[in-house]
Amino acid sequence: MNSSEIKADVKAYILHEFLPGESPETLADGTELITSRILDSLATLKLVSYLEEKFRITIQPHEAGVEHLNTLDQIVSLVSEKKR
Repeated sequence: MNSSEIKADVKAYILHEFLPGESPETLADGTELITSRILDSLATLKLVSYLEEKFRITIQPHEAGVEHLNTLDQIVSLVSEKKR
């Protein structure tokens, strides 16, 4: 799975789970998910669980925060790195 496929999958999940009814265009690659409070702590944990299950990776506790999960680009980077 390449990075554009990962991004499309994660974007679809975020739109469905956390932004129902929003247009896909409203979620840009650099949209701040945590700092803009689209994702709260429980939603972030739900996202981590989804990423681990979907992509068969393990996200360490120190990776489950703003530094790695705040934007689509950061999420794709983390998942891609973990899948190597």
